[in-house]
Amino acid sequence: MRDLIEALQIFLKYGNPDYPTHCEPNVLMICGVNPEDVSREDKTKLETLGFLVREEFSENFISYRFGST
Repeated sequence: MRDLIEALQIFLKYGNPDYPTHCEPNVLMICGVNPEDVSREDKTKLETLGFLVREEFSENFISYRFGST
């Protein structure tokens, strides 16, 4: 839980969208945060917390770690 909260706090630095998440089977997506706006340092930290950028998901950040099972 701590890693998820830490990741969400990083995403909050880059926006506060009304609908920040979207779930599909086994994938949690963060919406409304442009990966190009996120610093390299924060991207590295987000990766260690389980979030990646995947173009096939409209360039959103995604997490298989925090997706539904």
